[in-house]
Amino acid sequence: MAQKNLTDKEAQRKENLEQTVSAAEQFYNEHKKLILGIVAAVLVIGLGILAYNKFIYQPKCVEAMQQSYPAEMSFQEGEYDLALNGDGNNLGFADIIDDYGTKAGKAVYLYAGICELQLGNFDEALSYLKKYSGKEPILAARAKACEGDAYVGLGDYAAAVRAYKAAVDRADNVFAAGYLLKEGSALEALGQTADALACYKRIESDYPQSLEAYDIAKHIARVAE
Repeated sequence: MAQKNLTDKEAQRKENLEQTVSAAEQFYNEHKKLILGIVAAVLVIGLGILAYNKFIYQPKCVEAMQQSYPAEMSFQEGEYDLALNGDGNNLGFADIIDDYGTKAGKAVYLYAGICELQLGNFDEALSYLKKYSGKEPILAARAKACEGDAYVGLGDYAAAVRAYKAAVDRADNVFAAGYLLKEGSALEALGQTADALACYKRIESDYPQSLEAYDIAKHIARVAE
């Protein structure tokens, strides 16, 4: 009896499978042109993406990086106007961004923002810095700190404090001490001496080996009076 039940179940499964296959074949035959058209379209799109990436996008990235090299060298030498605007022969970061976007790397926005900051163009600096989306913690922190510097230049100390706080959160290393010092200074400008004191004491306790810690006592003494 058990053997018969097993045989019946096998027969039922076989019948179900045949019905499924038959239904699939019927569907394919009825929609053959549509299915083949979809498959062909997917292949064409896929090949198009591969071709664009290999023959257009990647060469553009290489070209963009080559174009950015003179600007990076000018930046390293402190020639910020030259790095930003170029010299007529070599492109500056502003032109590289216009022509290539981030194909030369996301850091072009950080470079351009720092150049504008050094040139005293604070609104323009913020425009570039806010477009920087790099994930590397130290550079991301520096971008936020530079935003803070730009806000200080504009006299917006509340926004500067928020930017410096964000920089500290992204840089749990020796650079954080510098950002805390700037945050404290901005807080003092707002008259929030208790919060400024907390920043200075954090430098003293959390970053005792930093350069900022060597003379942090004078800042603590000043705001603690």
